[in-house]
Amino acid sequence: MKKDMPVPEGCMRNSRGGFDPIEHVKPVDRLRDEMVREIVRESMEASQRLKEMKQKFFETISSFVELSAEQYGVKPRGKKGNMQFLSYDGEYKVLVSVNENIVFDERLQIAKDLIDDCINDWSQDSRSEIRALIQDAFYVGKSGQINRNRILGLRRLDIQDGRWQKAMQAISDSIQVSDSKSYVRIYRRDPEDAEKYSMIDLDISAL
Repeated sequence: MKKDMPVPEGCMRNSRGGFDPIEHVKPVDRLRDEMVREIVRESMEASQRLKEMKQKFFETISSFVELSAEQYGVKPRGKKGNMQFLSYDGEYKVLVSVNENIVFDERLQIAKDLIDDCINDWSQDSRSEIRALIQDAFYVGKSGQINRNRILGLRRLDIQDGRWQKAMQAISDSIQVSDSKSYVRIYRRDPEDAEKYSMIDLDISAL
């Protein structure tokens, strides 16, 4: 039975998609249903308000950034992110950040092959720590994903071998930004510690 079918008068939809006469539903079950629906209704309304508030925040920040840029005769370009705004007295702080989801294309495997060539040639002289570090960087976890920070961390190693340098370039060229998300976080200065700020939490589970 389809869930979108209208509920007949005097009945309640059950978990199987059918309908039970209200007089056959225990009072406690009816009260539980009312309680859950009331919580869900208020939660959905609050979620929509938060969504609208977030959109308003970004519009307000964007307008302010454009106004500030006008003082220098320029117009902001690109995505607005990773910015900090302080109230005049420093009591409040608003942070805007953009988190990019980085993935690697087929050139990462090319980099791995070049690194393997290096390791094979260095097997007699290379330190076991370096070999372990590289193996760990390319380890594929249970989710089928590699740790991007470990991969990118390889570029900090000071290795001058030409193949290694090509591998590092291949890693850099393989980086692709699949998507990005913008966040706004609001903080209030701790009245007991002027150097510390506490985030105003809008996550209901954290309140």
